[in-house]
Amino acid sequence: MSTLWGGRFQEAASSLMQSFNESFSLDKRLWQEDITASIAHVTMLGDCQIITSEESQLLQSELKKLYQAIEADPALLTGDYEDIHSFVEAKMIEACGDTGKKMHTARSRNDQVTVDMKLYVKKSLADLKVLASQMIQAFQEKGQSVDALMPAYTHLQRAQIVSFSYVLDAYVAMFERDIKKIDQAIDLLDENPLGAGALAGTTYQIDRQQTTDLLGFRAVQRNTLDSVSNRDFIIDALHCFSSLMMHMSRFAEDFIIYSSQEFRFIELSDHFSTGSSMMPQKKNPDALELIRGKSAKVISLLNAMYGTMKGLPLSYNKDMQEDKAIYFEALDTTMACVKILTGVTQELTVNEKRLSETIHEGYLNATELADYLVRKGIPFREAHGIVGQMVLYAIEKDSQLHDLAFDELAQFSAVIEADIYHELNPETILQQGIKKNMLIK
Repeated sequence: MSTLWGGRFQEAASSLMQSFNESFSLDKRLWQEDITASIAHVTMLGDCQIITSEESQLLQSELKKLYQAIEADPALLTGDYEDIHSFVEAKMIEACGDTGKKMHTARSRNDQVTVDMKLYVKKSLADLKVLASQMIQAFQEKGQSVDALMPAYTHLQRAQIVSFSYVLDAYVAMFERDIKKIDQAIDLLDENPLGAGALAGTTYQIDRQQTTDLLGFRAVQRNTLDSVSNRDFIIDALHCFSSLMMHMSRFAEDFIIYSSQEFRFIELSDHFSTGSSMMPQKKNPDALELIRGKSAKVISLLNAMYGTMKGLPLSYNKDMQEDKAIYFEALDTTMACVKILTGVTQELTVNEKRLSETIHEGYLNATELADYLVRKGIPFREAHGIVGQMVLYAIEKDSQLHDLAFDELAQFSAVIEADIYHELNPETILQQGIKKNMLIK
C-alpha cells in the first residue's frame, strides 16, 4: 500500500492493519478538493520561494492534468492507496519525479484533510440549499394551485379552519429556517486551516492569506491546534441535515395520515407509491414512509459524530477519520429525501371535494363562535363556557353548530342574533383576523 510515512518503521503494517486503516475507498470522493487545495498550496510555495518557480509551475500543471483526467474518467480513482492524499502525491511523483516529492513541503495530512473536508462541506451545503429552495418552490406552486379549506389539528383532533395552502406554508416556514441554518453553517466554517501543519504550524515562511484567497475562504483560521482538531463544521452541517430531515419527516407523517382511507385528503402519484405483494387494492405512501424512517438515521449520524468528538484530546486523533463515512451517508440521505419530497409534492393530488366536506364537521367554528360572543360584550372565559355547552348540545342532537335552528342557538345567550350564521360560515371565518394572510403568496 502506498503511504506517506514509514521511515521510522522497521516493518510494514500487517495487511489486516492496512485494510483497517485505509480510507481511500471513502475519501477518494474528495479528489476535487484535494487537488484544488494542492494547487493552491504549491502555488503559494513557489511564490514564497520555498520551492522554485519552475517546480511550482510543473506541479500546478500536472495537478490540473490529473484533475482533468479524473473528471473524464472517474475509474482512475483506484489502486492500493492509504487515502486520497497518498493517491494524489503518488501521481505527482510519477509525473514529476523528485519535484513531486516536494509537493507536501510545509503541509501535514492533518491540515490537508481538514481543508479538503471544509471545501467539500461548503460546496455540498450550497448544493443542498439549491435543492431545498427548489422544494420550497414546489410547495408554493402546489399551494397556489389548490383553492380549498380544510381542518387544522391539535392532538390530531380537528381544531380550526385553514386553507390547504396554509398547511403547506407552515412547512415552507420550517424549510426557510433550515436554509438560514445552512447559511450560518457555511459562514462558520469559512476559515482556512491550511498552513496549520500537523498542529503547530511550520517553520517555513508560508503565506496563509494567499491560500485563503486562492481557495475562496473568508479568513485564515487563527489557532493551528484548533484548525486540525476542529470538526465543528461537520457537526454544524449534520445539524442542518437533521433539522431538514425532521421537518420533512413531520410533513411525511401528516400526509401519510391525509392519504389514508379514513382521511382521503390527498393521494400520492403512482410514481411515488408502491403496492402490496398480497393485497391488490393497496397503494402505499412508501416515499413518505421512507423519508420518515431515514430521518432517524440522519439524526443518529449527528449523535454518532458528537460521540466521536466528545472525548478527544487536542489535537488530531485518528478517530476523526470516521467523520467522512458519517458525513457522506448523512448528506446522500438528506439530498435524496429532498429530491423525493419535491417530486411527491409536485405530483400530489388534493381531494378538494373531501376537504370541503370536512370543514362542515367537527365543530371547527366553535372558537369563532366564542369570538362572536366576545364581540357582543361577553367576557371570553364566559363565552368559552357558553360555547362548550352549545357544542355538547349539538353533539347530543347529532348536529353541527351552524345547522342548529336560531331558537336553539339563542337559548344559550341573549346576545345571539341572526348574523350568527354569517359568522359561522367557513369563508367568513377564513377572512377574519390573522387568517386574511393564510394563502401562500
